[in-house]
Amino acid sequence: MKLYHHPLSGHAHRACLMVSLLGLPHELVEVDLKSGAHKKPDFLKLNPFGQVPVLEDDGVVVSDSNAILVYLAKKVGRTDWLPEDAAGAAAVQRWLSVAAGEVAYGPAAARLVTVFGAKFNPEDVIGRAHILLGRLESHLTDRNWLVGNGPTIADVAIYSYVARAPEGNVDLSTYPAVDAFLRRIEALPGFVPFVQTPAGLAA
Repeated sequence: MKLYHHPLSGHAHRACLMVSLLGLPHELVEVDLKSGAHKKPDFLKLNPFGQVPVLEDDGVVVSDSNAILVYLAKKVGRTDWLPEDAAGAAAVQRWLSVAAGEVAYGPAAARLVTVFGAKFNPEDVIGRAHILLGRLESHLTDRNWLVGNGPTIADVAIYSYVARAPEGNVDLSTYPAVDAFLRRIEALPGFVPFVQTPAGLAA
């Protein structure tokens, strides 16, 4: 199993975190985004969209971080991480959609401004991040996990960019339930941290 990633990509971190939480043997292959390796023919054969992460597993190629989470949980039959019942599966899917939507256009986009120099309006994306965080805070006030009584791939999908939201000038200090949620994920056996971006990288 090969996982093509970049250490500063939150999408890639989701996949790296999941393979580690499941204890799956894997080889990490770093893709040099700065040199444009993700847009070169060899990589585009794996993912025509030219994005990390990509998982290569015994002839099966899976791109998109959330698709990789689903694949990994299904591959090893871990219904605790991805429920089989209709209500549980739908609840997980709801949060995967949040990860691809509100997270991507909120805390992830805010971080893209400071880390990669993206041309988003900082006030807009930081505002979206706080709307999301308010909803997460409310959801997590009386529960430990996003879905059910234990961690699922929904939690993994949400974690990375929320944990690194302060790198995009999104303050987490007023969200105690969200902070406790992040600490619970970090306490899971097999957790691997999302590296902190060196100061001034975007410059």
